[in-house]
Amino acid sequence: MAHTTPPFAPFEFMIAWRYLRAKRAEGGVSVMTWISLLGITLAVFALIATLAVRSGFREEFVDTILGANAHITVYQDMRISETGAASRKITEYTELAEQIAAVPGVTHAAPLVKGQVMASARGRNAGVEVFGISAEDLQGIPRIANPQESQGSLDNFEGGIAIGSGVARELGLLVGDKVQLISPNGVKTAFGTSPRVKAYDVVYIFTAGRYDVDRTRVYLPFAEAQAYFNSTGAADEIEVMLESPNNVDDMVLPIFQAAGDRAMVWTWKDASGAFLRALEVEDNVMFVILSILVLIAAMNITSGLIMLVKNKGRDIGILRTMGLTEGAVLRVFFLCGAFTGVLGTIAGVILGCLFAIYIDPIFSLVNYVAGGGVWDPQIRGLYNLPAKLELADVLSAVFLSLGLSFVVTIFPARRAARMNPVEALRYE
Repeated sequence: MAHTTPPFAPFEFMIAWRYLRAKRAEGGVSVMTWISLLGITLAVFALIATLAVRSGFREEFVDTILGANAHITVYQDMRISETGAASRKITEYTELAEQIAAVPGVTHAAPLVKGQVMASARGRNAGVEVFGISAEDLQGIPRIANPQESQGSLDNFEGGIAIGSGVARELGLLVGDKVQLISPNGVKTAFGTSPRVKAYDVVYIFTAGRYDVDRTRVYLPFAEAQAYFNSTGAADEIEVMLESPNNVDDMVLPIFQAAGDRAMVWTWKDASGAFLRALEVEDNVMFVILSILVLIAAMNITSGLIMLVKNKGRDIGILRTMGLTEGAVLRVFFLCGAFTGVLGTIAGVILGCLFAIYIDPIFSLVNYVAGGGVWDPQIRGLYNLPAKLELADVLSAVFLSLGLSFVVTIFPARRAARMNPVEALRYE
């Protein structure tokens, strides 16, 4: 009985490795091997880097939304008062907040007074959005109570005003300075409505991490905001925080039932859903495009193997006459391509992971070389380019690269296996 060797025997690895290391003078294709290796490395690196930035940007964007804004906002439907004026004001805001806070899954419910005014200081003006909230409730907003950077303290909030760092920068304010708030809806007199102007001490400056929040957000004590906006005894909305903001859709109905028939519920996904959907579409498109890039890089392996098979025709004929089966020859040349794919994938994973880990100094260097202005927070909303390594993203890049590398290797390997040894040795 003829002796048969198991698939992928050690001698098959030895032959494949010798072919990969062969120099040009020996009929090898080392240059093509290096080109294929570099192509796979760069393609996998680009894929992992893009997926990491995508995951980091999405997480940072959502975190800044949830950390500085209500997870659910409860309004009341329009009603006509006894004087005939239409209003959405919530008069029983304390009771309503308590009812909503009692819903399982709700961590906090706070009444809020909101309004848009002009802030003025040192001869400068800026449009801002005022949030009237109690000091206790303000402590429950993560990105405000525990921001990236802050000046001053919320301990003195009841005696002053808290402003975003963008507002402070625009108006040239520091903690202890005074800022004037100017509202066109002020005191009604016989000569019409005169603007309401009032000065407040800046006691706290925060950097929430979102440009639009830091650039426009101002917090006033709840009672002071009621007086300023002529909303004594009423609130504009109830701000609700949840244990699991990602499951906000499941909380809409219980909160609506607790808030009553006149309630209107608006979630953070309603406010930012269009942007998140656009991000998802962009993510899918980028993955497809980069997958094509990996495929193109893998095709270099095919061209290199075809040249290797052509150059090694005499060797294939000799090996076949020595007793190597078609399967053994196929596995030898398959291993040649697989080695390139595996080594390129490993190198690409290492580079991609290092890029994600050290993205801040890398991006700082790019910004310095480009002369600044590479990342505009006014457009993107975030101050820097975030990146987060996800195991699922790395594994998807690895499986995609290895899968494509192995598949494209099969065709030239089969060509080598089916080569007729007589034809291969005819002219030798």
